[in-house]
Amino acid sequence: MNPDNYNAFCASLEATSHVVQWGGAHVWKVGGKVFAIAGWSSGERLAVTFKCSEIAFDILKEQPGLRPAPYLASRGMSWIQRQTDESMSDAVLKDYLRESHRLVARKLPKRLRVELGMDA
Repeated sequence: MNPDNYNAFCASLEATSHVVQWGGAHVWKVGGKVFAIAGWSSGERLAVTFKCSEIAFDILKEQPGLRPAPYLASRGMSWIQRQTDESMSDAVLKDYLRESHRLVARKLPKRLRVELGMDA
């Protein structure tokens, strides 16, 4: 996945916003809360970080090309960073980004979800 594909996919998800911060990382948010971060691993490859369930975290952290997300996972949060596509294709990464968006959005206050057009 390249930065354009990543940004286009995240932009297609409901009620998202984009900001470049933290040293040039492309950060995607829903309701002001981060659900995806992309930056460059070792200056060359796009590394994508996303929230996942605790079960997915326990499985994914052991897979080649994936690791617990720096900073976030060390604070007890279930965030994974995909550094290479060795064990996670771009299609599967999109599924995890979609799920990360859903996990973050469902924790937003109901009032905010309504304002964002996410709850009828």
